[in-house]
Amino acid sequence: MFGKVITTTLVSLLCAGAVQAAEFLLSSPDLGKTFKPEQYHSEFGCSGRSARPALQWSSAPKGTKSFAVTVHDIDAPTGSGFWHWVVIDIPAQATGIASSGLPDGAKEGNTDLGKPGYFGPCPPIPRKHRYVFTVHALDVDRLDVPDGATAALTGFFIWQHELGRAKLVVTGGPRKKE
Repeated sequence: MFGKVITTTLVSLLCAGAVQAAEFLLSSPDLGKTFKPEQYHSEFGCSGRSARPALQWSSAPKGTKSFAVTVHDIDAPTGSGFWHWVVIDIPAQATGIASSGLPDGAKEGNTDLGKPGYFGPCPPIPRKHRYVFTVHALDVDRLDVPDGATAALTGFFIWQHELGRAKLVVTGGPRKKE
């Protein structure tokens, strides 16, 4: 009897592990381990087009009501990194962002340039930077972010409602010395 209880318990635990949800994942058909030349910014010594990459995600956590996407240069010499892109209010049924446009209802927030939009990488000389693309699964349909909010303040609202996140890290630079 004791052996039967242990066997039943072990089988139950193994089956429970097999039923767990798949891992929340972020990928991009446009990004590799490094950026393409056209994906770099066109100022500050860089000569790209700030071509925005397409992003795709899968296996969002149960209860997801919307998504947000952020791109953060964690190696920027500012003491707090540099926000390159913030998108909020992406509908729950979305599974990505096309390089050509945002899903209906999605809104871009301010970057650390003080304006909305995608700001491609342009790391200063002399070292490479890591750019963290993150999709955040949120427990609300819309974030109540004040108009003109900084990227950091928008991040505060995102993390207050986050159910899960998936990341993709891409290396950029350094740009060539002139």
